[in-house]
Amino acid sequence: MSETQLRLERLIAAPPERLFALWTDPEQVVRWWWPESYRLPSCDLDVRPGGAWRTTVQTADGQRKTVSGVYRAIEPPRRLVLTWGWVGDDGARGHETEVTITFEAVPGGTRLVLLHQSFESKERCDEHGRGWSSSFDRLARAAG
Repeated sequence: MSETQLRLERLIAAPPERLFALWTDPEQVVRWWWPESYRLPSCDLDVRPGGAWRTTVQTADGQRKTVSGVYRAIEPPRRLVLTWGWVGDDGARGHETEVTITFEAVPGGTRLVLLHQSFESKERCDEHGRGWSSSFDRLARAAG
């Protein structure tokens, strides 16, 4: 694994179908996506191969940040692949990364594996690792 690749694995006590819905239904996504203390005031998902997605997060101090991408693969309830790029104040998308999420049924629930790759730097990769870890805590609560 390179220093610009992030891999996280989590066992969540819910079936793959439930977790897949939490990743693909906008009404569910707003319940958990983003780290603790953040809010998701805007979420637009066109969940199909080639479909666009866009979310806006609001930080605890009121700043808003937008990230967007395109779905590359959708295999319910086993796998999602999407691109990820932050949108700047000028509306232009920045550096693009790729996120692959797999959902594997195991005793006790689902093994969720996230691979987020092609970061510009180790620092950006580490920042996203902290964000995804916190988001997964929220996801586990939303799944229960």
